[in-house]
Amino acid sequence: MSSGALKLTTYFGERERHEKTLLADALFDVYERHQLQISVLLRGIQGFGLTQQLRTDRLLTLSEDLPAVSIAIDTRERIEAALADVIEIKRRGLLTLERTRMLSEESAQLDIPAGSDDAVKLTLYVGRHARVDGKPAFLAACEQLHRAGVAGASVLLGVDGSTGGTRNRARLLARNRNTPLMVVAVGSTAAIGAALPELRRMLDNPPATLERARVCKRDGILLATPHELPGADQHGLPLWQKLTIVTSEAARHNGRAAHLELVRRLRSAKAAGATSMRGIWGFHGDHTPHGDKLLAVRRHVPVLTVTVDTPERTARTFPIVDELTNGGGLVISEIVPALSALVDGEPRRQPHLAQNLRL
Repeated sequence: MSSGALKLTTYFGERERHEKTLLADALFDVYERHQLQISVLLRGIQGFGLTQQLRTDRLLTLSEDLPAVSIAIDTRERIEAALADVIEIKRRGLLTLERTRMLSEESAQLDIPAGSDDAVKLTLYVGRHARVDGKPAFLAACEQLHRAGVAGASVLLGVDGSTGGTRNRARLLARNRNTPLMVVAVGSTAAIGAALPELRRMLDNPPATLERARVCKRDGILLATPHELPGADQHGLPLWQKLTIVTSEAARHNGRAAHLELVRRLRSAKAAGATSMRGIWGFHGDHTPHGDKLLAVRRHVPVLTVTVDTPERTARTFPIVDELTNGGGLVISEIVPALSALVDGEPRRQPHLAQNLRL
């Protein structure tokens, strides 16, 4: 198992440009040039950032620049080599670095020490049209994860990306067989470890990563609070927290879609930002894996809302998250050891990793 990998995540608007090229294309050109092993581009449905400007697909006037999220993963050396180029072309928005582990084809055991209340986040990268015994691979993966008792899993569709360093972007009139999608699962080390061998067998050893996480809420039950962190590590480098709130698109809070109310309340509380992404399939808790059904009145797909903020503001806004997930959902906390928030005209600095993680 590789222990030196980094995950580079950028948050931006889908209409942002670098010179005459869309920023998304410019970023993935960088990833392709540096031959990064894993990358994926995800489209959001709503969000806001440092300027507090809301973008949502529900209103035509606010949907012209919806949020986008790009993820790139490789060894520390390759990511750091690409980082300078990414910062050079990315003029505004959020950029984070997180430690992760890429599973090698030879690894069969999880060698991550079990924490007192931490879990493991497993992410699988498979082609859109990969199949297992005649069914979509992501369906088979979710079924296996559900049988193993993991806390939850969501499937996010990529529109560009690479696996094994080979780029496969989605095109309008193409089958897009190899354009990657992500199956993101969170559970105990025991549950993920039980599911992993069969997942890797049925999916033919797909690219996969492991990260430390904490399940704070599951099906409306508070299990733990987010990690209690100082504002900086022992060297004075800032620490940040990421919360991922998974709700069903059909979930309601006082008659309003839960994910819409969540972003509205976080924005009112002056959180640093939030991005919501719609999945195509998934489950949490004891619910069976599900997605859209023909003639259904409401969409029963997962919506993942991600917010990255300081430990102080995370503690201040967590009661909002707690309240809006009392009826169900999944809340995950992760530590972000490096972040750069860029605004036009602000000096841009290369982020450095804080030294508090043992993953």
